[in-house]
Amino acid sequence: MSNKEIAKTFQFLGDIMELHGENPFKIRSYQNAYLTLRKLDRPLAEMDAAEIAGIKGVGQAIAEKIRELLDTGKMATLQQYLDKTPEGVQEMLLIKGFGPKKIKVIWESLGIETIGELLYAVNENRLLELKGFGEKTQNELRQQLQYFLKTRNQFHFASVEGEGSSILQKLQTALPGVKIEFTGAFRRCANVLESIDLLLGTKDALEPVLTGIGLQNIEVQAEQINALSENEYPVRLFQCAGSEFGSKQFRYTAAPAFMQAFLDQNPGSDFRDLEEEFQVFALAKQHFIPAELREEPWILALNQSKGIPTLIEETDIKGVVHTHSTYSDGLNTLKEMAEYTKAQGFEYLVMSDHSKSAFYANGLQPERVLLQMEEIDALNQQMAPFRIFKGIESDILNDGSLDYPEDILAKFEVIIASVHSNLRMDEAKATQRIIKAVENPHTRILGHPTGRLLLSRQGYPLDHQKVIDACAANGVAIELNASPYRLDLDWTWIPYALEKGVMISINPDAHSKQGIHDIHFGVLSARKGALSAAQCLNAKGVNDFVTWIDSRSR
Repeated sequence: MSNKEIAKTFQFLGDIMELHGENPFKIRSYQNAYLTLRKLDRPLAEMDAAEIAGIKGVGQAIAEKIRELLDTGKMATLQQYLDKTPEGVQEMLLIKGFGPKKIKVIWESLGIETIGELLYAVNENRLLELKGFGEKTQNELRQQLQYFLKTRNQFHFASVEGEGSSILQKLQTALPGVKIEFTGAFRRCANVLESIDLLLGTKDALEPVLTGIGLQNIEVQAEQINALSENEYPVRLFQCAGSEFGSKQFRYTAAPAFMQAFLDQNPGSDFRDLEEEFQVFALAKQHFIPAELREEPWILALNQSKGIPTLIEETDIKGVVHTHSTYSDGLNTLKEMAEYTKAQGFEYLVMSDHSKSAFYANGLQPERVLLQMEEIDALNQQMAPFRIFKGIESDILNDGSLDYPEDILAKFEVIIASVHSNLRMDEAKATQRIIKAVENPHTRILGHPTGRLLLSRQGYPLDHQKVIDACAANGVAIELNASPYRLDLDWTWIPYALEKGVMISINPDAHSKQGIHDIHFGVLSARKGALSAAQCLNAKGVNDFVTWIDSRSR
């Protein structure tokens, strides 16, 4: 091991001991060892035990640990702490500027054990109630977390969409007359991806142009050019002659499963040297399939039988469903949320703060529910014809019941039932828990069905078909939570939901005014499941939405 690696090991040991509240004097000795060892000129591996112990600030105990690292690559003392610290919490210690004291507070107070859970909590403003976490600290942490995730080689689409658009615009400006488009998973608007992919209809050398628009670490390979963007996101650029752009775009855009199924349907066909992509589909005697749908074989069967419906557009959304205010853990007041929603051109807002069991999110006790309802009544008089609906995001309790007594549940106009606790049930129990909540006559929407957090937490196991069947039987819509960190219901289950007649509601789960714009990402994900406006709940105008609310009879 190098001196630098050994020094960092002692730094990490000090941090993890501080996380567990150990003796501050021992912690300080390891921190001092880090500072000393990282500055040594002579390699520790060349020193004997006496020489290492003689280094100022090291001493016999630390010298023995250094020798242990040199001989085995491990340290028993550190391993003891690793064994009792979740891997995600260990990762937090690697985030620059985010120390053990703050991690300890978050871990112990909120039970957060992964980077992804922490980023989601930041975006829901959960940290503002904790000692030592103001809005400035929370915003700084958000940037630190995003950077950390960025270096792990997978990214939320939302993280790279703006960067990709900027690169495309710069390339189009630098190369007028050259056809340039997104391709690959980026063009398919995948929930998570590894790079920003572009196809350029030119075979000219590009290095000077790429350097000129700010790309870095440019590496020219036989099939592609790899680079990093100004913000260090991976970029892949593919080149072809303009005369074959359509063929190459079809090839690079398609996911492997889609491509294999397409080729199996068209054995012996030659799709090379086509200038426009629609020509590929014309030769296959199929209607054009939008790029975001080219993931799995089922879309080919749909295209040949019923045809692909007109996909949902962002402009189709008429109402904002699932929002939070300062009544629970939102950043903006109820009035601010309503006024902003109206100013964006929406017809209605479903206010759905957290229910009382969500103590971590300042969930509403019954008296505060009634207080909020009074404010909604007053605002509705002032803001008509814009309407605020009295909703709640009710926790689904362990036994599947909702989080208020009957008399309070009956007062809400829209109840979104969501799981936020005990995410480690087995599939049978988790499924039955959800189904019981769906069968509650007050439930109108099932919120983020699996509780997943993309890139950090898998959803709890569910029998999706049974849950969707229960929603169909009980007239309950399913949320596609539009937070780019959730996108839950996963788009792969949308076709089955539509087959069963279940409405999909594209909900931002907004914890601030700006959070409303996450609808954009929900729409992109919904399109991957072939959702149309007719099958989207909040594409209904306010009057039709009211009719839907009143339609569930028991």
